[in-house]
Amino acid sequence: MKVHTGEKPYQCSMCVKGFSQKSHLASHMMRLHTGEKPYQCTECLKDYPGKSDLLKHMRTHTGDKPYQRLECPKKFIQKSNLASHMRVHSGEKPYQCSECLKCFSQKSHLANHMKVHTGEKPFQCSECQKDFSDSSTLVKHMKTHTGEKPYHCSECLKSFTLKYELASHMRVHTGEKPYQCPECIKDFTQKGHLISHMRIHTGEKPYQCTECIRNFSRKDHLVKHMRIHERENPHQF
Repeated sequence: MKVHTGEKPYQCSMCVKGFSQKSHLASHMMRLHTGEKPYQCTECLKDYPGKSDLLKHMRTHTGDKPYQRLECPKKFIQKSNLASHMRVHSGEKPYQCSECLKCFSQKSHLANHMKVHTGEKPFQCSECQKDFSDSSTLVKHMKTHTGEKPYHCSECLKSFTLKYELASHMRVHTGEKPYQCPECIKDFTQKGHLISHMRIHTGEKPYQCTECIRNFSRKDHLVKHMRIHERENPHQF
């Protein structure tokens, strides 16, 4: 009946959180305060504070994914993962950045985004000491050192380091041009090409020559221009 009445007579002595059942309080104490982990996985010997935690973990070994919605065939190990995934379909973005008000569907995505504002880059490349804000970007970067190119084009057998590079390349074969200029309706295969093209309309020239202060709309135009100075002053470059 406590579920219906909202009564929570069992209170944690450490953080004053209340629980409707004594077993829930005991589980809470183990998870957060005592550090005790009496439940061990028989497969990998990893320890867990609660029985439910162990059961969730065991699904990584069994491959059991019991959580699914009718709208989507994708299955998940945990109910929370399903709830998070469903935001892809609903478009819900409940996590908002307090700095720029940008919204995110997942809490972890917001946490990663916040590093843009704080400048925090805790992940360092062991090869070149370059720092990154998240581990996935570091993993992608490391492929530039190893030369690994795991993504292969099925049409021309060309290989790519990153998945999005392959997706971009495939448009060469399909002819798809998903990026359209709102000013002149010209279509482009890549977002970067559209951004560069838009400067024709806006007049923006973000690339500046350090020698003569001349500005350019495209980086390759600046590089080409710099060769003029290299020929004029070969010992300076």
